[in-house]
Amino acid sequence: MPAPISAPDLFSYPKYWAECYGTAPWLPMSREEMDQLGWDSCDIIIVTGDAYVDHPSFGMAVIGRFLESQGFRVGIIAQPNWSNPEDFKRLGKPNLFFGVTGGNMDSMINRYTADLKVRNDDAYTPNAEPGKRPDRSTIVYSQRCKEAYSDVPIVLGGIEASLRRIAQYDYWTDEVRRSILMDATADILLYGNAERALAEVADRLAKGVPIREITDVRGTAVIKPSVPAGWTEIDSSRIDWPRDVLSLEEAYGVSPYMEVNESECEQKKEETSDDAQPVRIIPMPLHRSEQLNPEITCIRLPSFEKVRNDPSLYAHASRILHQEANPHNARVLVQKHGNRELWINPPPIPLDTPEIDGVFGLHYQRRPHPSYGNANIPAYEMIKTSVNIMRGCFGGCSFCSITEHEGRVIQSRSHESVLAELEEIRDKVPGFTGQISDLGGPTANMYDLNCKSDEIQASCRRLSCVFPGICKNLKTSHKQTTELYRKARALPGIKKISIASGLRYDLAVEDPEYVEELVTHHVGGYLKIAPEHTEKGTLDLMMKPGMGTYDAFKTMFEHFSKKAGKKQYLIPYFIAAHPGCEDEDMLNLSLWLKKNKFRVDQVQTFYPSPMSLATAMYHGEKNPLKRVSYKSPRLYTPRTLDQRRLQKAFLRYHDEKNWPFLRQALRDMNRSDLIGNGSQHLIPEEEKGQRRSGNRAQNNFQQARGGQWDNRAADTKNRRQGNRKKTTRR
Repeated sequence: MPAPISAPDLFSYPKYWAECYGTAPWLPMSREEMDQLGWDSCDIIIVTGDAYVDHPSFGMAVIGRFLESQGFRVGIIAQPNWSNPEDFKRLGKPNLFFGVTGGNMDSMINRYTADLKVRNDDAYTPNAEPGKRPDRSTIVYSQRCKEAYSDVPIVLGGIEASLRRIAQYDYWTDEVRRSILMDATADILLYGNAERALAEVADRLAKGVPIREITDVRGTAVIKPSVPAGWTEIDSSRIDWPRDVLSLEEAYGVSPYMEVNESECEQKKEETSDDAQPVRIIPMPLHRSEQLNPEITCIRLPSFEKVRNDPSLYAHASRILHQEANPHNARVLVQKHGNRELWINPPPIPLDTPEIDGVFGLHYQRRPHPSYGNANIPAYEMIKTSVNIMRGCFGGCSFCSITEHEGRVIQSRSHESVLAELEEIRDKVPGFTGQISDLGGPTANMYDLNCKSDEIQASCRRLSCVFPGICKNLKTSHKQTTELYRKARALPGIKKISIASGLRYDLAVEDPEYVEELVTHHVGGYLKIAPEHTEKGTLDLMMKPGMGTYDAFKTMFEHFSKKAGKKQYLIPYFIAAHPGCEDEDMLNLSLWLKKNKFRVDQVQTFYPSPMSLATAMYHGEKNPLKRVSYKSPRLYTPRTLDQRRLQKAFLRYHDEKNWPFLRQALRDMNRSDLIGNGSQHLIPEEEKGQRRSGNRAQNNFQQARGGQWDNRAADTKNRRQGNRKKTTRR
């Protein structure tokens, strides 16, 4: 069993010479501010799609303050005019590199809804003004930086770069795009929470190492001409290997499927010295029988050109990517783009508690930059009195990209660090009323929950620690979280602490003491939780627990609410149009909602975000939670606008605007028995005089996508005649 891999302490690197300038009140955004600090230049300039808010919930502030703690002079160019390279020169030429990020959100998700409508506002911009960042901000900013100073290295980071580090399906163009590193013409990409990788890259650049030679840092992606000599390559570029692969391997000694032309062989000979070992190729089915050195082993993914043209190969590549997510056993991934190799190093080693305390304890003003005056920045208003107590998520929900960005290993702050931040909020935030809006993170209750054994964790390749059931090796005691809540409530000046982060109720039911603490002191009448669906087939594809767990938590919630003398209610969240979700599944969900007297107003339609497993399901119509084969059953996916709107309408069965096409859908599904005015019915019959207006609404819905509604019945019939397996709970 492999031992956990260690890493140098995050703050152990020698400080850059500019440390003598000390800590800046604000990271400068103008030449005037630089002059006031006595700077003649910046060592590093961060270009971001968000307004500059000096708060640990904003990526540019965390990275900027961390680099400052390493002795570098860091400037910020926030929301520049991307049509003019001159605006990227406002702080002059950086001595070391440009750090480019799209911001706290992917710029495409920031601008477009799941129905591809342009949003009317931008929460990360002063006064929520839209249009202050371009589509694909990371690519555009990187290209403008190159135009401004062609010889300055460009380092990509942030969630937009992180989730697009590999060839990825792009919902907005309905095609597979190249790695963002290729399109941005940048030098290196840092994925995930990047402090550890950034410390290493910045230190090497400060020592004069050329950026092109920095290719081995964990948590980075780079471009190489080829796989280095002496490495072993596990060939996972295909699916459905021939049955006689073993005999062919024995006969030929190498993979018989490796496509190498003579010119490539000659080039390999020229690049390889006489005493160097050539690259060894092992077919994926054979690699488990080999004793391989993980330090010089990589996995060959299907090329960009192949995954672009073959959705099944795309689903396969997504599966391999997610299996190589554990920083302690992940291997290098290689994906060819044309004649170049995209080289993705293993994830960075997670921060330990003193390190993450150090990051959150840096010199943050906790406010927007003064240049914004009294402008309202909605994202800041939402989090200005919240505290992030941990990073990471081991839930592995297939529709969510948090795990792909932050990793599955939970990184928790100490009680002392969290309490110090609460006191800082109390003393620094203007107009603080004593109300803390959240103590949480990616989830509310994974704080201090990790594997019971470091060795087991180091060897694990599970996609989730809680699906299909809670792993027996996972610590589920919420004792540390409960104690933290109690200490926080006892601080002078703190009157109320709410818990707003998403609650994993399947974990909460394992610790009734935590649920009682939460329900008694930290719920303000309503608690939002996310069962996401009611039907087992869809929940399995989401990697979410069944409704039995929801019922158990509901019972516990109501018991402790009554014990506390409070009337409190659960507000469940659901997703429509998830891959694999049939119309019958949504019908059953709507019947559950009516039976339990829920009339949900805020509903979510599945959004195919980059890199998530559910996005691979959406694009490839295969299930990457299992081994992918060309013979794998096709996974039904609601793709057209009318299919997605219908499933969303089932969630809002009570909205009379949805009744006309729900009636038609129920008739198509042979469920006219649910149309009527009784308590057993889902929606009412048309009233006299309303049939004509109902038909008009129906026609308008058909025309929304060129009359695709007319093909629904035929499409449904054709799908059901296939071999797709469907699980429906009646």
